[in-house]
Amino acid sequence: MDYFKYFPRSIYVFGNEADDIGGVDRTTTVFQDISVYTDIIDQVKDNAAFYMKYYIQEGERPDVTSQYLYGNPTYHWTFFSMNDSLKTQGWPSSNLELERLVKRDFPHITMTTDEDLTNHFFPGQLVVGQNSGARASVVRRRLDYGQIIVKMITTNTPFIATEPVASKSVDALLTEYIRPSITNEYDATHHYEDGDGNFIDVDPHLPAPAFANPVTFRDQYYRENEELRSINVIKPSLINEVVNLYREALAQ
Repeated sequence: MDYFKYFPRSIYVFGNEADDIGGVDRTTTVFQDISVYTDIIDQVKDNAAFYMKYYIQEGERPDVTSQYLYGNPTYHWTFFSMNDSLKTQGWPSSNLELERLVKRDFPHITMTTDEDLTNHFFPGQLVVGQNSGARASVVRRRLDYGQIIVKMITTNTPFIATEPVASKSVDALLTEYIRPSITNEYDATHHYEDGDGNFIDVDPHLPAPAFANPVTFRDQYYRENEELRSINVIKPSLINEVVNLYREALAQ
């Protein structure tokens, strides 16, 4: 990668390669010292005179953005240095990739009920649909939202919405019944918000108040991804100056 070639080089001994103990010649490799740090970009990203806002388009790659802004595809590293969100969360995904990610990360079924779950439907217990015969095991619970997340066992026999569902204890005896609503985990409620977008608490045993807007796990992923699209970039007129200062600082 072009970014690393400007880092100073140091002599390394990797792993358990030979060293000079006992008169044995040391096996060394000259390698970039990527631990070197310079605060040039930190100074730039705190100075509004050096940067401007940019919105990353759907499916746009970092090198494409760099080429578009600077006429050079190799300055893509500056986007990550200028934006802590990109550094920690990565480049925004395409909508197609995001859909794949949310379904990968939340692959199970969510059962939601206003009944008390405190003392039953524990992780590891078997749950059985009393009409469908569907079977699943409890993965985890979100008691603040009245949710039980279950992993399907009978993949070809789904639960029926609002059917009675029983949990089975370790000795396989039926213990408790609920009549939950059933949805894919990624479409279950992640949290509730008021009209101003503030998180609010709800009573899982009562209907959510009219002002409480549910936000699903899918919604949350899309929101976070959308927030990644608005970034600060070094102004095109200053990019060469900043990059040269950065490289000079690395060489010192």
